[in-house]
Amino acid sequence: MSKHTYRVVTRNADGSIRTQDFDSCEPLQRMHLQVGVDDCSTDLELRGKPVFRGLIGPMPEGKDIVRYESPDVFESLTKEWCTSTARTGRRRSRRGVASR
Repeated sequence: MSKHTYRVVTRNADGSIRTQDFDSCEPLQRMHLQVGVDDCSTDLELRGKPVFRGLIGPMPEGKDIVRYESPDVFESLTKEWCTSTARTGRRRSRRGVASR
């Protein structure tokens, strides 16, 4: 299935996240300067999708959404993701393992 929804995630003036969905990439091409096309994504459906100046992407979101983010949103969401998945640093105890 081809990705057919283009999602742009930016930040409003008050700091809240703003999401806009488009049915095609034409509105994005009118709003942003296209500087190339993706030619190295591991998601093969993203290859050939436009790369825009001032936006991070394309990146997959679900099975039919192409996502672009402003740099500040990308940075803040990446930091949130990293802290939520960071290890606590504790090691598992090896007690109770029979020695040979």
